[in-house]
Amino acid sequence: MPPSLQVGPYTVTALADGAGPFFSSRSEAFPDATTEQWAAADRLDPGALGPDGRWWLQFRAFAIRSSHGVTLVDAGIGPADSPAASWAPVPGELPASLAAAGIEPAEVDTVVLTHLHTDHVGWAVVGGAQARPFFPNAQYLLQRAELDAIEEVNPHLRSRVIDPLRKTGQLRLLDGETSLRRGERVLATPGHTPGHQSVLVASRRELVAVTGDLLVHALQLLHPELAYAHEQDPAQARASRERVLRYRNGDTLHLATSHLTEPFVAR
Repeated sequence: MPPSLQVGPYTVTALADGAGPFFSSRSEAFPDATTEQWAAADRLDPGALGPDGRWWLQFRAFAIRSSHGVTLVDAGIGPADSPAASWAPVPGELPASLAAAGIEPAEVDTVVLTHLHTDHVGWAVVGGAQARPFFPNAQYLLQRAELDAIEEVNPHLRSRVIDPLRKTGQLRLLDGETSLRRGERVLATPGHTPGHQSVLVASRRELVAVTGDLLVHALQLLHPELAYAHEQDPAQARASRERVLRYRNGDTLHLATSHLTEPFVAR
């Protein structure tokens, strides 16, 4: 059974899709990090330091389940022919992880795509020339600002992901913060990309933030001010990151992360 976190009536389940080294060195990814900061991050997340000194990262999505339905946050790296195949470890394992969690693709009624980077949309649409949404009964939610910026984010995803979702009427564009259903809402967290979004799950005095690429390494958990080389607007990304990390709905803030070794981190 995949690892999960119970928050009131909501079960947040981490769905592994793969693991592998980053395509560039750690120092290139975080050029401003100091030796001391790296040492602290490696103590917090030793699994992110590969045997060859490279950044070893996890690729995962999250399912949010309650009596109200099933929300999937992100769609992983995808099958062997996915857009992420040029750099990420494909084929991904998301279908097997869903099955292990007892979730059928047809049960998913909402898919939140945090942003249009290839390792977050891989299972959204499958089938190559016979393209079809992998989650046949789901509405796919994307910030309008992300689609507006698709030419600078990932232009080839228009034909691979956006057009097939529009053809089936399953694409829904959002404008900022949006309530999904009781206890679940989307929060606009731009900076990594222009329309990056995260998902908040709240119950009483507990809160889970499913972060997408709001933070990608333990460095940014310890030092939110540190920029990641692949953030399109580092200042905006920092503001979004600090906003979520400071967020207080009650006693506990849990972070559900895409790329850290452990899927859940309590703040």
